Amino acid sequence: MHFLPAEVGTGIRFRRVDLEGRPEIEASIEHVSETNRSTTISKGNVKIHTVEHVLAAFAGCGVDNAVVELDANEPPIGDGSSARYCELIEKSGLVPQTEKRDVYAVDTPIELAHADSILSVFPHDRLKISCTSSGKSGRFTQFYSLEISPETWRKELSCARTFCFFEEIEFLIKNGLIKGGSLENAVVIRDDAVLTTEPLRYPEEFVRHKILDILGDLSLVGRPVHAHIIAVRPSHSANCELARLIATQARKARVAVNAFLPPPEVRNGPGEHPPQTPVVDGAHLDVRQIMQILPHRYPFLMVDKVTRIDGNKITGQKNVTINEPFFEGHFPLHPIMPGVLQLEAMAQVAGILMLRQVENLGKLAYFMAAESVKWRKPVRPGDCLVIEVELTKIRGKICKAKGTCFVDGEVVSEAEVTFMIAEG
Repeated sequence: MHFLPAEVGTGIRFRRVDLEGRPEIEASIEHVSETNRSTTISKGNVKIHTVEHVLAAFAGCGVDNAVVELDANEPPIGDGSSARYCELIEKSGLVPQTEKRDVYAVDTPIELAHADSILSVFPHDRLKISCTSSGKSGRFTQFYSLEISPETWRKELSCARTFCFFEEIEFLIKNGLIKGGSLENAVVIRDDAVLTTEPLRYPEEFVRHKILDILGDLSLVGRPVHAHIIAVRPSHSANCELARLIATQARKARVAVNAFLPPPEVRNGPGEHPPQTPVVDGAHLDVRQIMQILPHRYPFLMVDKVTRIDGNKITGQKNVTINEPFFEGHFPLHPIMPGVLQLEAMAQVAGILMLRQVENLGKLAYFMAAESVKWRKPVRPGDCLVIEVELTKIRGKICKAKGTCFVDGEVVSEAEVTFMIAEG
């Protein structure tokens, strides 16, 4: 393997010099094809396995543009860490390039639940990763948190080696996933013992390697990211899904501004900032702003205003009047708001919050299921229905939320709703 310098705008590219035409694959989330125990990128029939340790070395050292030449379908494993790759970079030296770095600063929180992994992203002025790793039944649970810089990367992360549990080895061998694996380039955990040819390099070497993997997979966004990433039991599959969400948010951030705000009455003057999407923490939305976000209209718009937005939680209100069309038949002499419309109100309020996930712009939320539904008290004309919703899980296009409706501080209904995000 050789590292070569590259011009501004090249990014990180892998070049297979052993194949005809010397094909190249850009280190981009769009080219990720496999994430079982490692990250594989491919283009057509050309594949390169286990790219994350090399990518982590470039990201940690602050390298934005480089070409990696390989004469095989996988980088040399070294000692199972990124230490040897860092040595190559340091030996060559770094050269500042003429253009300013294209950093994406996350400005909207992201949450992802993927299999056993839970990852959250919050705005931060640098890249910080806080991670908890553990095996089954909580074995060897470790936590570590670090702001990433070339100095902290080299000292605190780059030498952390890959590891596996002894009971996983048979599966890995049968599936051809550790053909070059040995105690020379990996740490094996068997029961309460750690099998290695040398002492652990860090007290928390396992979780530090997990952070190394996150850094490498996150670089597939294609540009440096400033954010605080909090990961619980991360995996390559979850890391790459998170990178995909961040890349989508970065591409659509400008679209979000234009899609959900009315045309500005006055053009921005010199030094003024463009308007931002209204779905931000602390915002209050009136019905006009809500109608710019939701496709629902009379008589099926079930939220009049939003009074609170706080992370994955949101509170809306529906003023229930005797003029509601459903009261004509439900029931003429005893008007009560149908329970299913309270469910609909929960879903609409959740739909507003889904704008935090920018990849859902312009899409619709379709009901899939309602569980643990309880109607406690009737809702009558004159009541102010307060709808509190918390998003509890997002997995691909499927979302789950916990909703509770109140009148005068008393619970009138509650449910767990599942819906699917689909094209409008």
